[in-house]
Amino acid sequence: MLALIIGGSGSGKSQYAEDYICSLSENKEKYYIATMKIYDDEMEKKVERHRNMRKNKGFITIEQPQNIGDAILKMKSDNNNALLECMSNLVANEMFCDNEFKDDSIADIIVNDIIKLYSKMDNLVIVTNNIHEDGMEYDIETKNYMRTLGIINNKLASYADTVIEVVVGIPVVYKGAAS
Repeated sequence: MLALIIGGSGSGKSQYAEDYICSLSENKEKYYIATMKIYDDEMEKKVERHRNMRKNKGFITIEQPQNIGDAILKMKSDNNNALLECMSNLVANEMFCDNEFKDDSIADIIVNDIIKLYSKMDNLVIVTNNIHEDGMEYDIETKNYMRTLGIINNKLASYADTVIEVVVGIPVVYKGAAS
């Protein structure tokens, strides 16, 4: 199953996604594919909070901030279950790596890599952010990032068996079923 879990910052989407993949995995091996690059103390604290959230859940962590398709090379078998946390970090890492802005093809590259990754898995749960609701004005690079993340979210939602938005800790199912 491919599931897309979307929500705003602090919505509870990460906790929900962890519980979701745990319920799908039963007692099978499960991976936590971490995409965040740590640049400062605030990011380090966020990563530590996420580590504590999943501490006793039996995840094997794979650090994969770019080239997401390569995560499969770090897994032990083809019967894998994984939580990818999170798409917004992955997109930023790919678009702004080495301070070079990538062209529009990055959305297709990321989606294709996700589909290849999923083809080797039993269950893949992807966490992503809903960043299009604040009505703020941004610079061109930020707008391009937001547009690219939106394109990726839309494409992944079309492939997904399940799409769930988490709002104040409450799952709202748009496609498929909650676990």
